[in-house]
Order: sequence, then structure tokens, then C-alpha cells
Amino acid sequence: MGRGGDVAKRRLLETPHRSVNLLESPTMIRDDIKTALVTAMKAGDKPTVAAARLIQAAIKNRDIEERTRTTHPDDDALVVEVLQRMVKQRRESIALYRQGSREELAAAEEAEVAVIDRFLPTAMSEDETRAAIAAIKAELGATGMKDMGRVMAELKARHAASLDMSRASGLVKAALG
Repeated sequence: MGRGGDVAKRRLLETPHRSVNLLESPTMIRDDIKTALVTAMKAGDKPTVAAARLIQAAIKNRDIEERTRTTHPDDDALVVEVLQRMVKQRRESIALYRQGSREELAAAEEAEVAVIDRFLPTAMSEDETRAAIAAIKAELGATGMKDMGRVMAELKARHAASLDMSRASGLVKAALG
């Protein structure tokens, strides 16, 4: 066996054996984020590089959290959930920065939101959301506010990736109230 075989054998012995984790297999959104990071690095776009690295770190943290669970959500669903949470946090920060007259910090957060939004699926319009709520309401036979939890759970199960649940909550209240 030549030198290359020895190196490969040594790596095989040094590498811990582990089962394949479905969360580590790349999917479309993760690939898009990696591609955007490489493109931004080549172009010297520092704000996009920073935002893409933040996104990757948040996804990695969520992957670590998921290791302890027995059931694992779809990978794209997990990534979309992380991205939605990041956008929500940044929008809250923007509002606070504006209240404190810190426009430069608000602008930096808005730039991060713009980068994150590129990876999110297109959001449902308000009319589409109302139609989805009406369909679920009819399907479940929901009549009043006591059914809000069931309607919200079904709405989240069907449209979580393309829907802002905080806005949907107000629309469900209006539909049931």
C-alpha cells in the first residue's frame, strides 16, 4: 500500500464512526445560503457575508438543539423557522432602535433583514391568508374563539413556511370573533 493509502487508512481510524444524521444533509435553502456566502465573499460584500454567517450560525445552533429530540422536522421547515425567527428579532430591534433615535443601527438591522428575506419563501398575501383561514374554519367547523387554538394549529401545520403567524393570529381572531 502506497503513501496515499496509509493516509486514508489513518484518517479512517481517526474519524469517529457515526450514523448519518438527516439534519446534516444539505437541502435547497442551505445550499442557497452557502452559495450566497461564497458569492458575497468573492464580491467583497461585507454586510451580506456577515448576515449569511449569522444565518449559518443560527441554523447550526438549531441543528444542535434538534439532536436531542426524537422526531425531526423537515430540514427546509427547520431552516425557514430559524429564518423567520431571525427576521422577527431584527424587526423588533429596528423598532427599538428607532425609538431610541439610533437610525444607523436600525439601518444595519434592515440590511440584515433584506439578506435574510432573500432565503425565505414568498409570504402569503393577506387575501390568501384570509382564504386559508376560511377554508380551515369551515373544515374544522370552528364557530367561536374557543376554536382559535385548533384553527391556529392547523394553519401552522399547513402554511407555517409562507405565513407570519403573529399577523395570522389577528386575522383568525377577526374571523372567529
